[in-house]
Amino acid sequence: MRLLVLSKRQYTGKDLLDDRYGRLYELPVELAARGHEVSVLAASYRPRSESRNVESGVSWDSVNVGRSPFAYWRRLQALLRDVRPEVIWASSDAFHVIGAAALGRRSRVPTVADFYDDYEAFGLTSLPGLRTALRRASTRVDAISVVSHSLAATLRSRASIAAPLDVVENGVPAIFTRAAERAEARQRLGLPQDVPLIGTAGALSASRGIGDLLAAYRLLREREPGVKLVVAGPRDRALSRDLAEHAIDLGELAHAQVPLLYSALNVGVVCNKDSAFGRACYPQKLAEMVASELPVVVAAVGDAALLLQGHPVCLYTPGDAEGLSRRLEQQLRSPVVVPSSLALSWKTLAIKLEDVLQKAARLAPD
Repeated sequence: MRLLVLSKRQYTGKDLLDDRYGRLYELPVELAARGHEVSVLAASYRPRSESRNVESGVSWDSVNVGRSPFAYWRRLQALLRDVRPEVIWASSDAFHVIGAAALGRRSRVPTVADFYDDYEAFGLTSLPGLRTALRRASTRVDAISVVSHSLAATLRSRASIAAPLDVVENGVPAIFTRAAERAEARQRLGLPQDVPLIGTAGALSASRGIGDLLAAYRLLREREPGVKLVVAGPRDRALSRDLAEHAIDLGELAHAQVPLLYSALNVGVVCNKDSAFGRACYPQKLAEMVASELPVVVAAVGDAALLLQGHPVCLYTPGDAEGLSRRLEQQLRSPVVVPSSLALSWKTLAIKLEDVLQKAARLAPD
């Protein structure tokens, strides 16, 4: 199958090409490994060195769309001519879904829209008419891939989508395993050896419910004074003082070091709010912790609640700091480890996406 992937270059705080990160990197690479001819056109909304190269079996193109929308359009037309795609897979935001729906119809190429997040929650869709255009485009593509069951239900509730809509979750890179024995991991990160450690990595912001963890930690310390909190990741400026006063702060760890942190902890925490974002997103951090065989306590919202419904000791109600502190205490005393099979590999998910793409190609009108 000849596949053209349309995406933006900067997403989820990373750079698709510089960081070789996430869904829009891993799935094209795995599809190429399965024998498909994959070309990616990445629109950079920020000035970056434009490039064109083949790596990991995928042809990667980057164009600075903000500097020259016409250059992007010319490159897109050249790819349509040279690649002759059998399917287009478009992801990233409202612009990409709307543009791909129109492009697919005009060029008579089956098109699959990918929602790795609720694009209506992005600031971009505050532009007049864009939300309506996004919903209309969702009804004009040949299939939809979506990152979570919760988001799939939301999309169905918003528009009369007749095309197949399939959940293709986010995967876990192979680096997320038990990276080292606990003592070694703590030594390498400069963490104390003989105390219980709870913690988290990733976005440390009020919008993600990190305040629950800070409040729960203060309550937990009253009953378990030896416990220490460890955090790593980008954070709200307003939270910096609280983190400095109450946590061992490792700053922003390289993604490859996060498995080492999970090996060092006794319990991992995944906070979230019961918000549109919290309900729609795929719990990536949860999957990574589970793959690392780390006992967890997770906000019971969206797909996280679905995935852990058989493990109630691992769930807490968002906003309930007391409940979170009690769950942490339970997990420290009698740890429950969720089966690592809950975390899916990118290879497995590429097979799911392959089925979506092939179905779109079969069912698309001539």
